[in-house]
Amino acid sequence: MAWNASLRLDYAHEGGRSVARFLHEGPLRILQSLYPEGGGVCHNVLVHPPGGLVGGDTLDVRVTAAAGSHGLVTTPGASRFYRSEGPEALQDVRVHLQPGARLEWLPLEALYYSGCAAHNRLRLRLEPGAELLGWDLAAFGLPQAQLPFERGSVLQHLELEGAWLERGRIAATDRRLLDGPLGLAGHRCLATLFFAAGSELPRQRRDALLDSARAILEAHPLVATAGATAPGPRVVAVRVLAPLVEPALQLLKAVRRAWRPLLWNLPGIDPRGWAI
Repeated sequence: MAWNASLRLDYAHEGGRSVARFLHEGPLRILQSLYPEGGGVCHNVLVHPPGGLVGGDTLDVRVTAAAGSHGLVTTPGASRFYRSEGPEALQDVRVHLQPGARLEWLPLEALYYSGCAAHNRLRLRLEPGAELLGWDLAAFGLPQAQLPFERGSVLQHLELEGAWLERGRIAATDRRLLDGPLGLAGHRCLATLFFAAGSELPRQRRDALLDSARAILEAHPLVATAGATAPGPRVVAVRVLAPLVEPALQLLKAVRRAWRPLLWNLPGIDPRGWAI
């Protein structure tokens, strides 16, 4: 029997600070709002108590942010898509930011177990002047536990409405994609950090982000399988291939720390939960 859950999370700017309100149905909710860097940024942790999805499960998340608000959403641990002998498991996230709103969408990695039938979808609608800093980390199988990704498939969908679309299926039987030099080349973690805007980015701002990211990549052990690009006038992205999640995540965290001061004159601090 499918175990579905939904969450509506709304950010607003009230009384000089960003505040969050949410409504949930099923096992999906937001923990207490935190303000480790003052009232301007509202930090929240998204919790799914079952800990994973199986065939037929759906997580439906809707996030909105009003003008002047700045929200940050992360998770306490990895999302897990378990083996399924039937229908796919779907995580569907839609984000709508009003002009001048900011959001940091920073869930920890998604783990795709062998035999899963997974669909992970993130769709962004950003009004002019809105900005979002986010990432997506996908890990296939559990290499350290000797549980490789041998069966199943994952459909990934990442979209900035009207500006950027990345959509692809990774099937365990597609060895050319998984192991070929033009695919994952034997790596089992695929990670993307992205800055998306509701308006075209000035060239000077875009180049500052690219230069900052490339300087960090050049000094990192994953430099041969990482790169920074601007796939469109409203997007800057850093992509990483790694054998495991941990080095890719640490690299993306380092770039995020460097980007926050450049983007918003905010300190490059991590959410408190990441230190646990």
